[in-house]
Parts: sequence; structure tokens; C-alpha cells
Amino acid sequence: MAAELDWEPIRALGRRVIERDEPLELSDEVRALLQRSAEEVALSPEDVASALRSVPTAATLLREITRRIDEGSDRLCKAQLQASDLQDAGDLDGACRLMEEVLAVEVVPHYRRIAESELRESTRLKSVAASGQPDPKLSVRSQLPVLLHRVQQGQPLELTEGMRAFLRRAAADVGISEAETEPALASPESAGALLGQIMGRFRDGADRLENALSRMSELRDAGDLEGARQQLREWLAVEVVPRYRRAAEENLAALDEPPPAL
Repeated sequence: MAAELDWEPIRALGRRVIERDEPLELSDEVRALLQRSAEEVALSPEDVASALRSVPTAATLLREITRRIDEGSDRLCKAQLQASDLQDAGDLDGACRLMEEVLAVEVVPHYRRIAESELRESTRLKSVAASGQPDPKLSVRSQLPVLLHRVQQGQPLELTEGMRAFLRRAAADVGISEAETEPALASPESAGALLGQIMGRFRDGADRLENALSRMSELRDAGDLEGARQQLREWLAVEVVPRYRRAAEENLAALDEPPPAL
């Protein structure tokens, strides 16, 4: 169900009625949209049926739907960003608490499912932190700071076959060649250094991504498409992480597409 959610129609209706003060017309289409969206934000069928009996109460229903969508989105996004920072700093308990706080107040099922998934991931990461071994069910990127934090706390990597496979996959993800990776797997010390190098590439690449896209957007919105393209070309000239290179190439291709017909 989460993958099928499309809240743009209800948001567009909210912009027209709430922000621009246009009259709400209770057509069959609008009634169906309000009823469907109300269900998606966990409003009871009885309350919805009552609200749809008149235009004023339907407008109040619309406000409540959009409030739940917008406030839930803001709350979840803020918690996700803070939890990611805490995970990178090694504070997995703090990351878990943030999602528990979201779940304590969130009523929208879609947001609750995301928060529950994030909480399960943070809980699994705590097991990675305790064991020092990667979890094949978790992403490489989420586990890197946890394992690196252990190394920085003086706990060397245990070079099991699972750990070696994890490091090979992680190194490939940031564009480190097999010729560079294999010698580093000879000892816990060199493997720990490789882990730090991998994490550094991810962090540096993410910073370049954010800066380049921000500057590109500014130039594009100002009408300077060539300047926007140049930002992406300069990014590509130094980026080594494949996923970030693909992001740059996709954005560059999008800038070369003709504008949509009016």
C-alpha cells in the first residue's frame, strides 16, 4: 500500500482551498479523494462520513488530512536526519529513541511503517556493533560507521570470510579497485584502515553531491543552464564513487532535455 500512495492530488486541493481560499466543490471526485486520503491518514470512517455532509465540515476534514500528512512528513524527515547523524556518531541507542518518539505520536500508517522499519534497522545495527560482524540484511552504508566506530574504540576487525566479503563489496561501492582492496585484507590493521578510507569516500562524496546539486539548482533556476551544467561537469571530474557519478550523469542528462511543451 505504501508504494501506491499519491498525496499530490490532496495536497493540490489543499493549496487551492486552504492557501488560495478557493471554494470547495463537493463533486463525486472530490468526495472520493477526501474519503481515500482520510483513510490513508487514519481518520475514522464515521468521522469522514459526518464531515462529508456539508462543505464547511468537508473543508475542515481537508485541513486535518493535509495537517497530518505535512506534520507527519516533517516529523519523520527530521527524525531520520537526526538518527542518521547519531548512527554515524555511534549512538545507536539515541537513533532508536528518535524513532520510538515518532511512533509514540504518529498516527499515519505510512509514516509509522517507515519509522518501524528505521527502528528495526537501528536495532539490527546494535547487534552489528556488539558482534563486530556485518549483517547481510542491512545496507553496506549503514554498517560502515558502526564498524568503524568499533575500530576507533580499539577493537580490531575480525577478518572472517563474511567480513572480507563485506569489505570487498563496500570498497567496490566507492570505486576502490580489487588491486587496492586485496592487500588491505591481509591484516586487521590494514583492513581497519581500508574501512576508514571507504567511509571517507562516502562522506566526501555525499558532501560534494549536496553542494553540487544545491549550486546547480540555483543556477538552473536563475536561467543559467550552462553554469548549472558546468557545476555537474566539475563534480564528475573529481567524483570516484559510482553511485554519486550516476547521480551527476542523470542530473546532467536532465539539464539537456528539452523543456516540457506548454
